[in-house]
Amino acid sequence: MPPSPHDIRFDRFRENDTETFLALAAEEKWICDRWEFDFLLHAFPSGCLVARDGNEPVAFVTAIGYGKSGWIGNLLVQAGYRGRGIGAGLMELALEALAASGVTTVWLTASEAGRPIYERLGFVTVDTIRRWVGTGSAGECRQAPTPSPATLEAADAAGWGEMRGALLRATAGRGELIGDDHGFLVSQPCGDGLQVGPWGCTDAPSAPLLFTAARERAGTGVRMFLDVPERNRSATDLLTAHAFGVMGTNLLMHRGPDPGYRPDRVFALGSMGSMG
Repeated sequence: MPPSPHDIRFDRFRENDTETFLALAAEEKWICDRWEFDFLLHAFPSGCLVARDGNEPVAFVTAIGYGKSGWIGNLLVQAGYRGRGIGAGLMELALEALAASGVTTVWLTASEAGRPIYERLGFVTVDTIRRWVGTGSAGECRQAPTPSPATLEAADAAGWGEMRGALLRATAGRGELIGDDHGFLVSQPCGDGLQVGPWGCTDAPSAPLLFTAARERAGTGVRMFLDVPERNRSATDLLTAHAFGVMGTNLLMHRGPDPGYRPDRVFALGSMGSMG
């Protein structure tokens, strides 16, 4: 039988904890990749935490701050240790780390079952995130310009209300970035396919052009998936028109001041829920 919470110690996430987390995440059917932890451990180590039973990691949480905004993700407790307050303890420490860095607005995605837990912590639901899945397409593999860093950050901030340069540089650096004067899209390798995101546009007509180019560059039959705000009706119409389908949903929640979230300008998140 697992020990009581008093026998559990909280610690920083170490690089060699990643394998344990990925194995547990796979059991939960989560989509995540090692690069996220490499990035998070470098960008915000104080918010990447583990609960240990002796030397064994049994629960995890990650966090990252972007100016006044931050994200909490990857809250995962091993099945036999749930219901003992361990996850709540990790959440409290992650929130403290974000507050200490100057973050006032905290975001996360949650299942419907998890909603009451986060509501008790002051989080409110602002949107639903739908996971869409489809495939690449045949085409002329049209060339698309690469946006300048300033254009990239401005288009992303138009949706989230915060400059998130570190995340954008990390995702664009490992994936393929396309864009124009009104938006951008990143296709990242993930598992057996491509994750689309981050994807932001300040002008809705720009989005179909970027998405068509991304599908053609992916190629026929290549699996593509992305997390999209339900309140972005343009994105829903576009994905439906290209025969993409919804395979799951989560809630987008935040606590603290609204930084100026504009779902009509957020076409896909930059990760599968863990950091925006």
